[in-house]
Amino acid sequence: MVHGLGVATLALLLASTASAWAQGTAPPALSFQAALARLDKASPGLSGEDHAVRASEDLAAATRTLRRPVVTASASVIEYQKTLSVDLSEPKADALSATNGFLDQLGGQFSGESAQIVAQVTQRIGAALPRLFGAIPNALEFQTRDTVFRPAITAAMPLYTGGAIPAVQKGADAAVGIARAKQAGGQDLSRVNLVRAYFGQKVASQLTVSTREQLEAFDRHLSDARKLEAEGVLAHARVLEVEVARNTAQRAHEHARSEEAIATDTLARLLDQPAGVTASTPLFVQSEPLPPLQHFLDGIDQSPRAQGADAAKSAAQAGVDLARSRYRPQAFAFGSYNANRNNALPTEPDWIAGVSLRMTLLSNFDRQKTLSAARENQAAAADAAAQARRDVAGEIVRAWNIAEAARRSFLLLDANLAAAQENLRVQQLSFREGEVASSALIDAEAALSTVRTQRLAAAYEYDLGLMALLAASHRVDEYSSFMARADRHVEDQQ
Repeated sequence: MVHGLGVATLALLLASTASAWAQGTAPPALSFQAALARLDKASPGLSGEDHAVRASEDLAAATRTLRRPVVTASASVIEYQKTLSVDLSEPKADALSATNGFLDQLGGQFSGESAQIVAQVTQRIGAALPRLFGAIPNALEFQTRDTVFRPAITAAMPLYTGGAIPAVQKGADAAVGIARAKQAGGQDLSRVNLVRAYFGQKVASQLTVSTREQLEAFDRHLSDARKLEAEGVLAHARVLEVEVARNTAQRAHEHARSEEAIATDTLARLLDQPAGVTASTPLFVQSEPLPPLQHFLDGIDQSPRAQGADAAKSAAQAGVDLARSRYRPQAFAFGSYNANRNNALPTEPDWIAGVSLRMTLLSNFDRQKTLSAARENQAAAADAAAQARRDVAGEIVRAWNIAEAARRSFLLLDANLAAAQENLRVQQLSFREGEVASSALIDAEAALSTVRTQRLAAAYEYDLGLMALLAASHRVDEYSSFMARADRHVEDQQ
C-alpha cells in the first residue's frame, strides 16, 4: 500500500524501488502498455500461479469420477500343497452294524429249505464281515501339490459413502477457488509493482535531469559570482556561498544518477530485459476527482482476498461434511471373475458378486473431536472472511485518500511551479546586477528544485496510489482508462 510522500522521503522511495544499473548509453524506451504486456510473460511468479491453478483444476476434475467403479486386473502364480484327512471309523462301524441287521432280517423272509440255505449263507457272510470291514482303514488321507496361474478381474463401486464423496468434491472445488484467488491477487500485485518500478524509473530519470540542470545553473552562478568578485562588486564570502551551493548540487546530481541506475535495473529485472529499458510514458494526473469512494467499496466481494477467504470457508465446510460422513454407513457393490477356471483352486468360485454394507461402530480415532475440530475450522474461516473484507475496505479507503490527496497536491504545485520559476528568473537578473545577495539566488534555486521534486512526488504518488486503489478493489484493468483520460502530464525536461 502506498504511503504519503514528502520531499525528504523521495530518495527513500526511489531506493526502495531499485537494484543497480549504471551504464553510459540509455536503454531502449518502452511504453507502459508495452511493459504491461511484457510483464505477464516475464514473471516466473505469475507463471507459477498459472500452473498451480491448472493443477487444482485437474485435481477437481479427477474427483468427478469418484462414483465410478474401480476395476482391477491381477495375476498370481501360486504353488500350494493340500492335505485332506477323512475319519472312516464311525461310518465303518455304522456300515457293519447295518449289514448285520440286514442279514438278521433276511432269514425271516424265507421258509422251508430256502430258509435253511439263507441261514447258512447269512451265517457265513456275518462271520466274514469283520475281516472285510477290517481291511478298510479307519482314516483316509489325501495330499496334492500343484502350481496354479490365477488371473482375476475385480470391480468395486461405491453406492453410498455417507457424504464423503460430495465433501471431497466440494473441497477440491474450494481449492480451485483458493488457487484462482491467489492467482488474481498475484496479478494485481504485479501491476502495483510494475507501476512502482516503471514510474519510479521515470521519477529517477527526471530527477537526474533536474539535478543536472540545477548543477549547470550553479556553474553559471559561480562563474558570474567570480566575475563580480573580480570587479569588486561581490565579496569573496558570497562567492564561497555560491561555491558551496554548487558542490551541493553536484552531490545531489551524483546521487540522482545512482538512483536512476538503480531504478533502471529494477525495471529491467522486473520485465526480464537484461539490456535494460527506459520508461517512455510520462507521469500523469487526472485533474477531475476520482469516482466516489463507495464506487470502489462496492467491489469488495470481487477482490481476490475476499474470494480466497470465501473459498477457504467453503473448504472448511467440506471438512465438516467429511467429518460427519464418518458416523454414517457405507455401501459398496463388488464383483470378481476368475479368468482361468480350469486351473483354479478347489475352493475358489468361478465368479462372485454382491453388495457390502459397512458401518464403523467403534473407532480408534475420536470422531467427535474430529467433527468438533472441523467446526472450529469452519468458524475460523468465517471470521477470516469477515476480517478479509474489513482489511480490503481499509486498503481501499487508504488508497483512495492517498490518490486524492496527491491529485490535489499536484494541482496546487502547478501554480507554485510557475511562481518559483519566475522568482528564480528575477533573482538571477538581480544577482547579475549585484542587487541581491547570493543567498537569495541560492534560496530561489532551492525553492524551484523543491517544487519540481514535490510535483514529481505528487504525480508518482497519484499514479501508484491509483493502481493500489484499483488493485485493492480488483479493477486493475481500468488503469489504462484513467491514464488515457489524464489531462496533466509531467513531461521530460530537456
